[in-house]
Amino acid sequence: MDLPSVFVDVILPCLNESGALPGVLAALPSGSRAIVVDNGSTDGSAEVAAASGAKVVFEPRRGYGAAVHTGLEHATSDLVAFLDADGSLDPAQLTELQAEVSRGADLAAGRRRPVPGAWPWHARAGNALLAALLRRQGLPVHDIAPMRVARRRALLDLGVRDRAFGYPLELLVRAGRAGWSVREVDVTYRPRTAGKSKVSGSVRGTLRAARDMGRVLRG
Repeated sequence: MDLPSVFVDVILPCLNESGALPGVLAALPSGSRAIVVDNGSTDGSAEVAAASGAKVVFEPRRGYGAAVHTGLEHATSDLVAFLDADGSLDPAQLTELQAEVSRGADLAAGRRRPVPGAWPWHARAGNALLAALLRRQGLPVHDIAPMRVARRRALLDLGVRDRAFGYPLELLVRAGRAGWSVREVDVTYRPRTAGKSKVSGSVRGTLRAARDMGRVLRG
């Protein structure tokens, strides 16, 4: 069966990633359409993304969840992927996640395997703790993954409400409660191409993300 020309929409939340975007967009697998959601960049990221052929949409409300949800609303393909725009993940590995969904998974999530120096201890420790809590609830995951593939309609039907850094955790919590089949795929995690991470780049950023995710768990 022939695949449509756009097989998967790839949603990339973006805040000041002009240095990384060209390489990330160039490495997307064939059949992908990039939807870059500019979340208030001041470095020309939107213009860089458009020049590289991406569809650019704007979300003025700051927050990871706000950006990815806006991207999801603008997507039109059956399959959608989420990918950070900072170059820390290899876009080519999206094909491995797409294959898991094609084989029956409701959600394929990239389990990060970091190269030395890519993942600060404070961010890695917080991620491990949250994943352990999810496993205690019966969801077999080891990473609150920033690289994911699922079906667009099913994601919208989950009704994820968080619009900040708690979005990926709430997605997993709701997926578990809905009985989704969640499969992890090992993906390489590298130092970001340019700039500084809003989450793992500082202890303060990690604590802010932990606050948002803690609110999800309490809710």
